[in-house]
Amino acid sequence: MTDSIRISFEFFPPKTPEGREKLYKTREALQAFNPEFFSVTYGAGGTTRETTADIVTNLRRDGISIAPHLSFGGDNEETVLGLLKQYQEAGVDRIVALRGDMPSGMGAVAQLVYANELVAFVRRHTGDHFHLEVAAYPEIHPESESYDDDIRYLKGKFEAGADSALTQYFYNPDAYFYFIDQCEKAGIDAPIIPGIMPITNFANLARFSRNCGAEIPRWLRHRMESYRDPEDIRKLGLEVVSDLCETLLEGGAPGLHFYTMNQVEPNTTILRNLGFGQ
Repeated sequence: MTDSIRISFEFFPPKTPEGREKLYKTREALQAFNPEFFSVTYGAGGTTRETTADIVTNLRRDGISIAPHLSFGGDNEETVLGLLKQYQEAGVDRIVALRGDMPSGMGAVAQLVYANELVAFVRRHTGDHFHLEVAAYPEIHPESESYDDDIRYLKGKFEAGADSALTQYFYNPDAYFYFIDQCEKAGIDAPIIPGIMPITNFANLARFSRNCGAEIPRWLRHRMESYRDPEDIRKLGLEVVSDLCETLLEGGAPGLHFYTMNQVEPNTTILRNLGFGQ
C-alpha cells in the first residue's frame, strides 16, 4: 500500500541561520521517506517572500522537488510574475496557490485576490508548467457562510486550473470522508490530500486551532488536558495521529501531507508506525 501513497511535507521559512541549518538537516532526514515534494510557506502579504524564495531555490538546487506557497496578499501582479519567473528558471514545477492574508496594517489599501483568481492568473501566464495545489477545508473555512459554499469555492479553484488539494489538519476522519463524499457529489474528482498535524505541544495546538477553525474532539482535549507529563502527551499524540493516518489510508485517502513545524520527530515515528521507510 505504501508504494502508491503520496507523502509530502510542509516547512516554514526559518528566521535565523541556526534555524535554516536545522531545516536542511530535517529535510535530509525526511527525504528517506521518498516524499513527492516539500512545500515552503509564505507569510501574510509576502512577509517572508525573499526567505521563502531563497529556501526554495536552495532546496531545488539540491535536486529536491519543492512547492513554494504563493499568494497575492499585498503584492502586485508584477511582483508575483517575477516570483513565477524565478521559480520556473530554478526548475520548480509545483506551487501551493492560496488566497493568503493581508499583512497587518494594510487595511483597505489592497484587495484580496482569491485562490481561484490566483490559479487562473498562474495558468494564464505560465500555462501548464506548474502543478497547482490549493487548500481544502473538511471542517469548513472559518470565513465560509455555509458548507455548500465552501465546496463551491473549492470547485471553483479546480475549474480555474488547480490539479489537487491539501486539506487543513483535522482529528476526526469522518469529517474528511464526508467532505470527500460531498465533493464527489459536486463533481470534484481531483485528489484531495489530508493534512496531518502531529501533536507535540497541546496548549499551542489548542490555541492555534481556535484561530484557524480546526476542531479538536472533546474526548481528545479532555485526555490531553488531564496529563501533566510531556512524555505522556507525546505518546498519546503519536498514538492518536498514527491511528488517524491509518484510518485515512485504509479509507482510500490518496496520501498524507505533514505539517512538520520544521521538526524530524514525531513525523518520522508516525510514518514508520504506518510502514513507511521500513
